[in-house]
Amino acid sequence: TYAPKLILLDISDINCIRDVAKDILNCYGCVDILINNASMKVKGAVQSISLELDKKIMDANYFGPITLTKAILPNMISRRTGQIVLVNSIQGKIGIPFRAAYAASKHAAVGFFDCLRAEMEEFDISVSTVNPTFICSYHRQPAPGNWEASIWK
Repeated sequence: TYAPKLILLDISDINCIRDVAKDILNCYGCVDILINNASMKVKGAVQSISLELDKKIMDANYFGPITLTKAILPNMISRRTGQIVLVNSIQGKIGIPFRAAYAASKHAAVGFFDCLRAEMEEFDISVSTVNPTFICSYHRQPAPGNWEASIWK
């Protein structure tokens, strides 16, 4: 058995993900199950949300999970075993008003992990996507007109 090790990771900080994955693999040698379960969302009209915030949502919900997955994947492929899970959202299947950036990032993630599932079959690596309906998550109430503060984590 291994002693637990706390590793902090901001999934929206793409630059640090590879280093964190490397630390995990150096510490434990492998990852048997990778569960991507981090998310960021914002509520607001398309014209009210800045492109910068759209990119931040995409980094957290799409580029973060795929960067972490790509960092762990070679180890799983070499061992020909592993499970990868994406905990996504029903909004990865259907969009609703005032959630355009969030829905777009979740649609992109579903597309990526659907393709990955087909590609990993030959390596006996299981890839699953879980799309729950609406969940209660941490939220900060924004000041009027402050869309950056309306991010849900």
